[in-house]
Amino acid sequence: MSSKPAQLRALIVEDEPLARENLREYMHGLEWIALIGEAADGAQAVRLIDELRPDLVFLDVSLPELSGLQVVERIRHQPEIVFTTAHDRFALAAFETGALDYLLKPFGRKRFEVMLERVRRRLMDKTESSCGGRAHEAFAQPLKRLFVRTRNGIVPVETRAIEHLSASGDYVEVFCDSGTHLLHMGMADLMSRLDPEMFLRIHRSHAVNVGSIERLVAYDARRLLVKLKSGKQILASRAASEGLRTLVF
Repeated sequence: MSSKPAQLRALIVEDEPLARENLREYMHGLEWIALIGEAADGAQAVRLIDELRPDLVFLDVSLPELSGLQVVERIRHQPEIVFTTAHDRFALAAFETGALDYLLKPFGRKRFEVMLERVRRRLMDKTESSCGGRAHEAFAQPLKRLFVRTRNGIVPVETRAIEHLSASGDYVEVFCDSGTHLLHMGMADLMSRLDPEMFLRIHRSHAVNVGSIERLVAYDARRLLVKLKSGKQILASRAASEGLRTLVF
């Protein structure tokens, strides 16, 4: 007599009732996955994930109270994550957190089934010691690469290859050997994920890779002009100039 196959315990985190209903419908009838709960906002998601300890979470990025990315940072339990969102600008964060997959809304049953089969193969074959935690652990480490959108799709850019960063409204321009790329996240969020020993924010709108600095030149009594190896010059703010002087003088 064969034993009943093991079930993965799943949790849905979506603020839209229709989205939750669609996910429930797509999972209905699958013997290997069991839906154990639903959350409609980020704060509730953190509580339920830590209380119910699911194996897998379908997590919307844009949520009331806390964003999906903030949820991942705050939870103690470490499930595997499939991000769902209507905005492809969050692809960077999804890839970098080690998410199992990234579903761009609106997605249909076929795309969901393809994702589920990938999830089933990955999780059902895992040993207990290796299961879970990749997303949570990824937030503790500085980014080693960014994923940027080009005409040919999303490509990786090593952070060590970045010369400097400039804020452009709610986005960030990334300047590197391969050209200039627009990253769909804010400067503060990006700087919080970069290695502080590699990148210095020298102005509200600018950050530089320390390895790209050629020299610092006094601009006036309070500010320094940062000259980069590429020939680019960026005027550091007064506060940043004081910090730079502390480092080098």
